[in-house]
Amino acid sequence: METTTKRKPGTPGPLSRWMQRTMGARMVRKVRRGRANFMGMDVLVLTTVGRRTGQRRETALSWFPDGPDSWLIVGSGGGSQNPDWHANLLANPEAATIELPGRGVLEVTPERLEAEAYDGAWAKITQAQPRYAKYQAKSDRRYPVVRLTARG
Repeated sequence: METTTKRKPGTPGPLSRWMQRTMGARMVRKVRRGRANFMGMDVLVLTTVGRRTGQRRETALSWFPDGPDSWLIVGSGGGSQNPDWHANLLANPEAATIELPGRGVLEVTPERLEAEAYDGAWAKITQAQPRYAKYQAKSDRRYPVVRLTARG
């Protein structure tokens, strides 16, 4: 008798998760070599601490400028659910760092944007990269936007 594993609709399967991990690791290496651009978007490495495991997690993410020492990131997560980095970031905000070519590793304070701050940031993001508006239109949830501000 064959057993099949049921997964929640919209969650990635094993092949998709493998691809995400592989491509993510490749992007982290690219950022560390000073090539922090993908599909016309600037990329940084966000380091969080896992909310369940306590382990450090690195994620390559596109970012958008929000001042000299702050950056906007979007929790698109492939559309169906908020990405794990988002939950980890909110659970352990004091552990967050980013890596940017030419700036090295910076400790950051995350702030999930709401209301008017969200609307203004979302307008900046979708003006710079209209593809985010297209992705958002296909999703049932509102993508979170987080401002990362350098500490110290």
